[in-house]
Amino acid sequence: DAAKQAIKKSKNKDVVSFAKDMVRDHEAVNEQALALVKKLKVTPEDNATSKALTKAAKSERAKLAKLKGAAFDKAYVDNEVAYHKQVDDALKTSLIPSAQNAELKSLLETGLKIFEGHEQHAEMVAAGLK
Repeated sequence: DAAKQAIKKSKNKDVVSFAKDMVRDHEAVNEQALALVKKLKVTPEDNATSKALTKAAKSERAKLAKLKGAAFDKAYVDNEVAYHKQVDDALKTSLIPSAQNAELKSLLETGLKIFEGHEQHAEMVAAGLK
């Protein structure tokens, strides 16, 4: 949702391009996760990690909504760096190690590779904004 917000608000081509990548990649991973959930006939449940990430994301979107121009771009990209660090850490330290199902573990490992790439991309965009 923050990426969709950035696509609408930003005038910086690098920020918009990055945000479009976020929408595309995150929607693709979410589709894979939903397909796996259906296949395994499981019901996803919120946990402390997912609740914390969701709460932080909602708060950040509200903060970003008040910003414009270069201030928006910097805040958006800086948040994407921090968010991807959090998600990557959660995947490495908690989610992947605790996954019992091989297909789920594989999906999480694929997600980690994608999200690590996002973190690096966000860092490159952030460096260009300074």
